[in-house]
Amino acid sequence: MPPESPLASLRAAAEGVRQQLQVNAFDAAAVQRLSDFIEQQRPSIKDSEKQGVVTALGCFLGQCLVDTYSGTWAQGPDKTTGVGINRAYFFNPFFRVSEQLAKGEAESVVKFFAGIPERLAIKPVRKNWIS
Repeated sequence: MPPESPLASLRAAAEGVRQQLQVNAFDAAAVQRLSDFIEQQRPSIKDSEKQGVVTALGCFLGQCLVDTYSGTWAQGPDKTTGVGINRAYFFNPFFRVSEQLAKGEAESVVKFFAGIPERLAIKPVRKNWIS
């Protein structure tokens, strides 16, 4: 086994961001702090830095999903890394961070995070055919 598994790398990146944001846990309050941080930094992030920022902050948002909603880091059907919840839902925290970086508070990670319980209350429909 390699010295650091992908899961350990995700958690280490999330922990680094947690320390930088000076929050105590991976919870809703931390997601609010993340959103504020994204808004503060948005104007000054260079295109060359964007992917690294999205990766680090996405790891943090993902860990908040894992800890708050009993999720697990997983690979999605399209091979993207994200968080699976209840073996029925898959969320891509990196996409959510990149959306707020690109579009501002209209695509806030706080709104996304707060909407998770409502999404979990709806039974997912699985397609068994190609439409």
